[in-house]
Amino acid sequence: MKPRKVPLRKCVACQQMKPKKSLIRIVRSPEGQVSIDLTGKKSGRGAYLCGQVACFKLAHKNRALDRALNSTVGPEVYEQLARDFLAVEEEYLLTRDREGDDDHE
Repeated sequence: MKPRKVPLRKCVACQQMKPKKSLIRIVRSPEGQVSIDLTGKKSGRGAYLCGQVACFKLAHKNRALDRALNSTVGPEVYEQLARDFLAVEEEYLLTRDREGDDDHE
């Protein structure tokens, strides 16, 4: 049986290709609302970031999310995303560590 192909995505900040499950998806809904999508299933235009605060700050500085989401992301949205990102980061790291442990078994 062939091993299953792992989907890769590029972090909009550091430009590194990584497995889709190891990245955090930022999505712009059809209504124009920007939010973090942990499930990866919300409809809308998506952009991926590494689960590191440094990548989020770099994306903010370079306005990488604006380009990736094809819309202007306002400062208030970046502030909300920063709060959400910090809250999500711990959960993301725990999930990633748990999945990493499962892969080694």
